[in-house]
Amino acid sequence: MDGTTVPPNCLAGIKVLDLTQFEAGTTCTEALAWMGADVVKVENPDGGEAGRRGVSDPYYFMIYNANKRSITVNLKSERGLALIKDMAKHADVFTENFGPGVVERLGLGYDVISALNPRIIYAQVKGFGAGSPYEKGLCFDPIAQACGGAMSITGEPGGKPIKPGPTIGDTGTGMLLAFSIVSALYQRASTGKGRRLEAAMQDSVMHYSRGMFIRQAQTGQAAPRRPAGGNAPHGIYPCKPGGPNDYVYLLTSRANPEHWPRLLKLIGREELIGDPRYDKASARVEHEAEVNEIIAQWTRQHTKEEAMALISGAGVPAGAVFDSMELTNEPSFYERGILQTMHHGDWKMTMTTWPVRFDGAPAPVKPAPLLGEHTAEALGDWLGLSADEVAALHEEGVV
Repeated sequence: MDGTTVPPNCLAGIKVLDLTQFEAGTTCTEALAWMGADVVKVENPDGGEAGRRGVSDPYYFMIYNANKRSITVNLKSERGLALIKDMAKHADVFTENFGPGVVERLGLGYDVISALNPRIIYAQVKGFGAGSPYEKGLCFDPIAQACGGAMSITGEPGGKPIKPGPTIGDTGTGMLLAFSIVSALYQRASTGKGRRLEAAMQDSVMHYSRGMFIRQAQTGQAAPRRPAGGNAPHGIYPCKPGGPNDYVYLLTSRANPEHWPRLLKLIGREELIGDPRYDKASARVEHEAEVNEIIAQWTRQHTKEEAMALISGAGVPAGAVFDSMELTNEPSFYERGILQTMHHGDWKMTMTTWPVRFDGAPAPVKPAPLLGEHTAEALGDWLGLSADEVAALHEEGVV
């Protein structure tokens, strides 16, 4: 890339004891690592966390565990549990997203850890919140999106619910928890006290879908499955050459009545300016099918890139539907440092960095750790163990 990446280092000196796995919890701790925290990921010596071995290659693990250190500890070993408790005494943050009741059965519940370290921020991701009738249920992203309302408002009217593509149940929950951890750390600076934080995936999806409650309040009915906007034209329009993602999304806003005449001038339909069938927003909604076809006749003559550039240039919001390969092949993302290459042993992959720039510079992507890569290093840093002491723990099957 052109230019320099600079670690934000906002959380330099913060120690995070990371017992998370898969995506929601690992997203949270990865965000903390990007901000400069020392995130030490605790993994099973026999294969590591489930995200390493639950898929056919390491890409899944790599993309959610950048910038961390990995140690292996046998949590079924009494000595291993004692090691984790010793680390918790030195930690600022303890994170976990095991299934319901697992962390308590391990002997690492909040009461135990907070007694060892009253200043610790103890943060948990759960599928369903404490007190929920589904509290003991297992949860993954699609389950959270179903139970949190996101699926109910996604899809065409009259069609079946559709799961949104972005993992708002997983990554979305992790981001909310990361923000809450940083807020709790800020408060601790003045109170000296830790906090217990719990982010439930169902609750988080409801938060990201809270716009649906606006529609419900307006109508007294459950929010329907309808493309967003409530205005016309507003939606996805086909472009040439007609591939699976050859579409442009455009919208005209009720808040800006100039969008419609601007669009008509662009597509060469000035004669429709002032036409009572389409002049007012309410009239265009009544004639939505006709309006959409007027726009589609024009977009079909252009590629999605052309359509986006022309419509945006006319002062109307528009966005081409880019797929992952098209985004990967866009040079400006590399020039700006938004896409970077991660090396992980013999593997490498392109991934996004933290999207917020600090003082104009993007954060660097540091590799996700190899299993147990930092066991000796991290135990030395946190607990002062020597290389010989760590080697002895390895011989005992503790690490």
